[in-house]
Amino acid sequence: MVHAFIIEPNTYNAFENEAAQLEQCKEWGLLSEKANKTKAFFYKRNGTSLPCTIIGFVDKITAVIEFDNEQRHCIHPSYLKEMQAANYGQKLAAAAEEALEPESLELEPTEEEALQPESLELEPPQEAAPPAEEAKIEEAKAEEKPEIEEPKAEEPPKGKAKKEKAPKLQLPEEKVKMIATVTEFTTVPNNFSDNEDEVIIYEAVSIIDPETQIGSAWSSHSATLKKLELEIGDTITFEGKIVAKKLTKHPVPYKINNPSKLQKEKA
Repeated sequence: MVHAFIIEPNTYNAFENEAAQLEQCKEWGLLSEKANKTKAFFYKRNGTSLPCTIIGFVDKITAVIEFDNEQRHCIHPSYLKEMQAANYGQKLAAAAEEALEPESLELEPTEEEALQPESLELEPPQEAAPPAEEAKIEEAKAEEKPEIEEPKAEEPPKGKAKKEKAPKLQLPEEKVKMIATVTEFTTVPNNFSDNEDEVIIYEAVSIIDPETQIGSAWSSHSATLKKLELEIGDTITFEGKIVAKKLTKHPVPYKINNPSKLQKEKA
């Protein structure tokens, strides 16, 4: 049976393995932090409940699910999370009965309105400022830094200097061997869970081969990392994937996904 409501992704990132799927589902709040395996998920629509599997993502706020007929569909993780409630259909029916005028039905957007196929970029409730807005904030802070006073006539060279910034790092798409030093342990809000996420911030992060300086990065403080009993100042080597994703409320531009083959370097 072909589902007419499908919003099929043009491209998406498939999970490399079950461990990557578990970590992402925990980040979305679809699984508890103590979960060691995935569970059955259901897509509920018009009184039907369709079993589905989470197979990957377009971006961090757009999950990709697959139905039994192998059709793939884009959905906001928080929307999918709501569907797992046993009384999900009853809530929608009650909301429709209580509506007093047509405008009131627009308070809750439909799935199609919440997820536009042209961009597939959604904003979950209470999400931190988008990267573009954060970039504006960082640029404003940079402009507030003390500078050597120059005559107004010399301002054009200042603009020219901005154009000569170092080119953006070309990050590898596959896993690479890296080295990093632990600089901070902290927590950040999770919009899909009542609990905050534990994270580690690293400095002096670099790819070993080919040798590439990254700078600062962060990763989830997973159960695997906790086994190392890391402390601030410890240096570790590992294999992982580096992606451009800022840490909420911290000036850290890159994230390390699924670090494996971890080894603590001797002092």
